[in-house]
Parts: sequence; C-alpha cells; structure tokens
Amino acid sequence: MSSAIESVDITDANAVAAGTNKPVRRVVAGGVAGKLMGYKAMVNITADELAKENLNTLLARDREEKLKYSKQKHISEQPWTFGNWHQHVNWLNFVLVLAIPIMGFALATRCPLQWKTAVLGVTLYILGGLSITGGYHRLWAHKAYSAHLPLRLFYAFFGAGCVEGSIKWWGHSHRVHHRYTDTRRDPYDARRGFWYSHMGWMLEKPNPRYRARADISDLVDDWVVRAQHRHYISLMLFVAFILPCLIAGYFWNDYLGGFIYAGIFKAFVIQQATFCVNSLAHWIGEQPFDDTRTPRDHILTAFVTFGEGYHNFHHEFPSDYRNAIKWYQYDPTKILIWASSKIGLAYNLKTFSQNAIEQGLVQQQQKKLDRMKASLNWGTPLSSLPVWDKEYFFEKSKETKGLVLISGIVHDVSGFITEHPGGAPLIRTSTGKDATTAFSGGVYAHSNAAHNLLATMRIAVIKDGDVDADTFKVQEQLLRRKKGDF
Repeated sequence: MSSAIESVDITDANAVAAGTNKPVRRVVAGGVAGKLMGYKAMVNITADELAKENLNTLLARDREEKLKYSKQKHISEQPWTFGNWHQHVNWLNFVLVLAIPIMGFALATRCPLQWKTAVLGVTLYILGGLSITGGYHRLWAHKAYSAHLPLRLFYAFFGAGCVEGSIKWWGHSHRVHHRYTDTRRDPYDARRGFWYSHMGWMLEKPNPRYRARADISDLVDDWVVRAQHRHYISLMLFVAFILPCLIAGYFWNDYLGGFIYAGIFKAFVIQQATFCVNSLAHWIGEQPFDDTRTPRDHILTAFVTFGEGYHNFHHEFPSDYRNAIKWYQYDPTKILIWASSKIGLAYNLKTFSQNAIEQGLVQQQQKKLDRMKASLNWGTPLSSLPVWDKEYFFEKSKETKGLVLISGIVHDVSGFITEHPGGAPLIRTSTGKDATTAFSGGVYAHSNAAHNLLATMRIAVIKDGDVDADTFKVQEQLLRRKKGDF
C-alpha cells in the first residue's frame, strides 16, 4: 500500500527563506547612530522577546498592521499635498543622497579642482565602487565566492565610504529584491518607473504593507559585517568625508577640495552608478536569458556600474561570481575577484555550468521563435477543417477546378494556378488527384517556402487518409526513400 508523498509546507518554506525559522543574532547600531539609521525600534527588544519571536508573531504583526491601515491609510498611500509633502520624504536619505551633494556643488564654485585632488577622488571612487560590486554585492549579498579577512576588511572600509548603508542593510535589501523582483515587495520595483527604481524608493517612505524579509543569518555570522553595522555612521563619515579631506590637506594643503571632490562628489557619483543597477539595468538592453522580468544586459550599464550591466544574466545565475561571461565583455569586478583568488585573498569562486547557461539561451531563443511563429499564418489547423470522404472529394473536384490532394489534405490551388513557377499546365495535371508523390519530389522537390504557402490553401482533410500537416517532412521521407532505391 503506497502512501502519499508529503508536500512542502509553504508557510514553513517561507519562514526558512525569511530566516524566521531560527534565532538570528540581532546586530544593531546603538546610540545616536542607531537613531539616525532608523534602528531605534530594533534596539528596544529584550532577550526573552527575541527568543519567542517566530513566524507566528510576525504574521500576527502583519495582521495588526493590515487592520490598522485599512482604517487609516499610510502616508505612502496618500496623495502628495502642500500640507503633507514633508511626511512623504525619508529625510535621512534625502540629506545623504541629495542635500549633501547639492551643498558640494555650491562649495565647488569657491574651490577650484586641483589635479592631485582629482586623482585622489578617482582613486577613492574606484576603491569604493569595487567594494560595493565585489564586496557588498557579489561576496556578501550573493555568496558568489569567499574572501579572507584582509579582503573583507578592505570591502567593509571603502564600502562604508560610498554612503549606501551598511553591508547588513544593503545585503538584506538586495536579497529581498531578488526574492520579489518586479512585485510590490521589491524595494526598487522597476515596474513603478525609472525614477522610482533609481532614487525615488530611497527618498520616499515605504509602505509597510509590502514589507518583506530575507534570511541574512550568514551575514551577521561574519564579525566584519557586525562591526561595520554597529559603527556604520561613524565609519561612513570618516571614510567618505574626513579621510579624503585629511589626505588632500596634509599632502598638498587642499582640505576643502579633498572634502568636496574626493569626498562629496566621489560618494555622489558612486551612489548614482549603483542606482543605475536598479534603474538602467532594468530599462535598456537585451534579455537573452529571460524576458518574464525586467532585468536586461547592456554594455552602457556595465561601463557605468563596474561591470554590473549584464543584469539579465545576473538574475538568472545570481551566485555566479561573473556578470560578464564572454572575454570581451566589460566586467572589472570579475577581474578583481579572479585576481584576488590568484594571490590567495579569495577562494571558492562559483560559476554555473556552461551547459546550464546555454540551456537558458536556447530556451529564450525558442520563446522568441514561438512568439514569431504564433504571429504568422501557418494555415488552418487540421482540427478545424471539415472531413471529406474520397467520394465527396471526387465529386467536389468536378465542380471546383483546382482541388489537389497532398498528404491526405485537400488544397484549393485555383487562385495560384497562373502564379505557379513551374507553369499552369503542370499544376493542372494534379487537380482532382493525389499529388503527394509528385509534389514531394517525384516531379519537383519543393522548397520549404512552397510547403508553407501550400499550407495556407487547406480546405479539408480526407477521412481515413494518411494525413500529415508537415508536408515538408513527408517530402524529406520520400526523397530519402527514393535515394535508397538507387
């Protein structure tokens, strides 16, 4: 007696994906930093509450919020007005992403750019940008490879200077993005427009109705991630603004220039480049692997984002340490990771098999071909044609000139007789008869185009006939048989 195979419990599986099925180490940025980063609610929790927290309490909290906002709309669901616009804005992100850069542009009018400061800014831009792509993204968010302590410290230090949040916050948001791509739970849902996915999602207060979670227990198990998160605000201010100011000031007496160009401008450009992964990479380019979601591949995005522009590939194979799989595609982050592995700083570089990659390419090409095929006229389906017996075909042929039987299908070629490349007399010899052999190589081996054209002339099928809609295949079989006779 066979027993039924147990189905996966969806609730339990979602708990595993969200990381709520187990106790997770709580890492918070305390004090003033915690308040600035919006973690006050995360700090106000006891050890007993942490031990008791599970999926049921989360679901209960969701139900409470749903009931609350059914009676009173969240500010994100209310229209912008002169009286409430300030409630819509995420003011911390507004300061970090817009206000500080605007201040930098204003100060730049009073401080000419020195070439040494420009070199410093570009250097810090490269170090910071690669720390985001190679560290925050491919190492921590996707575990595409492993890194030893020196490289992790490098990423955590220079990544903090990009003013994009801590590794913990960034990694969680990105995992939620991959889990819920192109849905309302996607933090930077591309379906809501280019502006929203680029910056709007950071500048507006999010709707708690669409909050989501992803398991980041592996991130908080890394003490580098925990240390950076706890001290993120202080570290960010030092690396982003104070350090370039001190370097430029100490070595060539350009404190203000270092602060503006190697600090504010550098952070602003890195932010905009990273934001392009959420916007530009979902907006322009091709979709060689999957077109059911918005991610796209484009070389322009790759140049802007240190190689993150092959985003369609990335969403299909997220744990591959590469974004670009062809040697000529621009992906400096891939080169950094590969080079780091050669000197012992990185290891366990993950790649998907070439077979799996080519399967994805072929499947997407097939989808495109199927759509093209569906848009063309391939003739009336056989199931929609009337069924004639042979006697009726003979009677009908006497009344209607131009009926030809090929592969068990009756075709009305009367409108094509004068257009026939082989001449009208030749086609008239076949009317009212079974011309399968003659059409399929006995007299002339017709092209694939001729078979496609013939399919548009179907009007009936013969009862108990050897019906085959693929007349080109029938021709190939007859020709092979004919060759075997010689």
